Amino acid sequence: MNSFISWIGGKKALRDEILARFPLNYSRYIEAFGGGGWVLFHKPAGNDFEVYNDLNPNLVNLYRCVREHPEELIEELTYSLNSRADFEYMRKTLKSGAEIPDIRRAAYFYQLIRYSYASSVDSFGGQPHSMWSNFPLIREACARLQKVVIENKDFEKLIRQYDRPDAFFYCDPPYFHTEDYYDDVNFTEKDHERLAGALCNMQGRFLLSYNDCPEIRELYSRKGVYIEATERLSNIAQRYEGGKMYAELLISNYDTSERISSFGQMTFFDLESSEQSLSDRKIIRASGEETKEAKEQGGAKE
Repeated sequence: MNSFISWIGGKKALRDEILARFPLNYSRYIEAFGGGGWVLFHKPAGNDFEVYNDLNPNLVNLYRCVREHPEELIEELTYSLNSRADFEYMRKTLKSGAEIPDIRRAAYFYQLIRYSYASSVDSFGGQPHSMWSNFPLIREACARLQKVVIENKDFEKLIRQYDRPDAFFYCDPPYFHTEDYYDDVNFTEKDHERLAGALCNMQGRFLLSYNDCPEIRELYSRKGVYIEATERLSNIAQRYEGGKMYAELLISNYDTSERISSFGQMTFFDLESSEQSLSDRKIIRASGEETKEAKEQGGAKE
């Protein structure tokens, strides 16, 4: 199923690729940087203990209201206006920290997401949109989130709390040098280093998505870590440059081909398409060892 919101850096375009790389065996699934939740909503429910986490308090409040008060939220949104004046009023109200009921706060934030440019929540998009078309998505999300634990924690505290040998963490942090794109989240270069330390010393398994840049490649060039290069459509650039791709990395502490190697375990994605996808993987580092392809590319750049 789809998420009920769009979000900066959302993984709608990569969700099939990410799910195809899930480990075979785990009983806890934790999203440390939940955002739009596109991977969470795309994976099947009910097979594991699920945790959604995000540091943005307005986003977490929205998720909780969708799960616990969907009809009240829909009622609050029913007569919303797609107007610049209303957008600026809601944005300033949330920025001021004014005390308003949780459902109204959730409705304001949802409107900022839907009516802003590229879901930035700070710039009015000026595009036609029917809020009523989102109501079925909110009701579907309510049902999907019923057994999901919703947290609002720093990622390091979250990892310490939920890390077990049977835990699997999917992490989609603010990308390197794009941290200021995210509202109400202060993520610094030190936090990138702190995240790498927490992940590379955990008991469980992790899959991490990042922008492909030298700094992140170097940060995760460690023993026991796999780095894979991939790409997706650059959604924002499509208006000006159709077909433009965005380079990303998928980083893990396990071999992401293990699921495709066990045909009998294929339960939540199509075997043929996933097999083709994984056979085309571009592995840069395999368990800390630089591949021949990566060495040749490095030499060519020099």
